[in-house]
Amino acid sequence: MASALLLLSCEQAPQINVAPQTVEAADHKAFWLWAGVEPQPVLDQAETVYILDSELRRGDTALTQLRPAVPSIHDADIWMVVRVETLAWSEATHQQLQQRLSLWARQNRLIGLQIDFDAATDGLENYARFLADLRQRLPNNLQLSITGLMDWSAQGDPAALAALGESVDDIVIQTYQGRETIDGYENYLARLARLDMPYRIGLVQNGEWREPADLRDDPFFQGYVVFLVNPEP
Repeated sequence: MASALLLLSCEQAPQINVAPQTVEAADHKAFWLWAGVEPQPVLDQAETVYILDSELRRGDTALTQLRPAVPSIHDADIWMVVRVETLAWSEATHQQLQQRLSLWARQNRLIGLQIDFDAATDGLENYARFLADLRQRLPNNLQLSITGLMDWSAQGDPAALAALGESVDDIVIQTYQGRETIDGYENYLARLARLDMPYRIGLVQNGEWREPADLRDDPFFQGYVVFLVNPEP
């Protein structure tokens, strides 16, 4: 889900607690369910699920549906996720999105839309403008969430980060690529205070994780979201 990140700075990593732990999905209550990933029994305990519905590919004006049917879930809060490769949306794209949201809302306890877009750190200002426009188009009862790259907190322009915070209700910072936790994630997490907005941290199931010692003291930290993966063959 995350594109290649910038090189880590040479600053010393923050103090961390114990040796690396394996991310156990059963220890959590919020999950991502991506297309092609089989539902797992752990979803029975979910309080929040981010479910990938569709994607907008570069050069397209129509969303490509990635699920054979809209799920029907009423015992957890649901975020409908759209994977985005471009911010060049037509009015037809926006209309199609509204139709998908309406359909999901009829069949789920839908609380919002999440945009999954790998915005370059130097492109956050443009992304913030896109999100401000999108927010105005959403129904008043739906929230707006985005996925975020760890590099945003290390290198992002403070004004651009503040603009993001004005439009979104929820940001989930990804600490992994594919099935692996990104090396050196501790260095990035030391700068999360620069976001100055509520955030969650995205972990990959069965990945490595060491929680920074002061993470739970951060008033903006809202918990974890686990990206579920299929068992390896």
